[in-house]
Amino acid sequence: MKKKTWEQAVIWARETKEMQPLVQNCYYDDPIELSAQRFYNSEEWAAIQAILDFAPQEQVLEVGAGRGIMSWSFAKSGCEAYALEPDPSLIVGAGAIKQLSNKTGINIYLVQEMGEKLPFEENTFDYVVCRAVLHHAADLREMCQEIARVLKPGGKFLAIKEHIAETPEELKIFLSRHPLHHLYGGENAYPLKEYKLAIQSAGLKLIKAYAPFDHPISWSPLHSFQSLRQQMQQSLSKRLPQSVSEQLAHHDFLVKLYCRWLNFRCKTPGREYSFLAIKRS
Repeated sequence: MKKKTWEQAVIWARETKEMQPLVQNCYYDDPIELSAQRFYNSEEWAAIQAILDFAPQEQVLEVGAGRGIMSWSFAKSGCEAYALEPDPSLIVGAGAIKQLSNKTGINIYLVQEMGEKLPFEENTFDYVVCRAVLHHAADLREMCQEIARVLKPGGKFLAIKEHIAETPEELKIFLSRHPLHHLYGGENAYPLKEYKLAIQSAGLKLIKAYAPFDHPISWSPLHSFQSLRQQMQQSLSKRLPQSVSEQLAHHDFLVKLYCRWLNFRCKTPGREYSFLAIKRS
């Protein structure tokens, strides 16, 4: 079967009933301005704001911006937002970013280039962010070096939702299970140590690697803290009286311990990690 483009794969998902949860969770639905607003109101965006603690007027570059919803959220929050997206698509690329900006009146500086060769001067940006992008890199270390180059000293890099496959066998399983890879063939995943080495060898200090259940940036929108609390309660109720399980699940500290246990158990091929790093001064 001839491979589809990424745009064609997303169109197929939009038109397929059982793919609607994926479309919603990935913000591929239209109208794009409502999709972007939903991201802006999400637990994930609140978590990004808390992690980066950015201020209005600061410069942010999103690498592999896709539809531009994260760039739009930064711009809506007062930042000078640059969206790097080589795909011209009206649905999943630069064309969608232009539509989002035009429909909402919120300015996004659009740059149609690849992430391995960023067309910016050294020490330009206060923040560089990407969402489900590093695992697509043809050269992971080169992309991280470019990100480090354009960051200002002390600037922060946040990579969100990067797929992990520790072995070739895990990668094969992940690709076979991915709902869109069979259509367009563009998915990938790296071992956890490869991400860490790529970030650190670029001259960035790795502050935190967030495991799948460490933080909303990794678990949202599939989960929320409340849904994990409920999941914990349901699990405990199989072994303990209902009243006891409800009381235990009421404590945030115990829910966080439960999340650590979920991380320990999570060996799913393609599981998602997020990374926070800072450029050394």
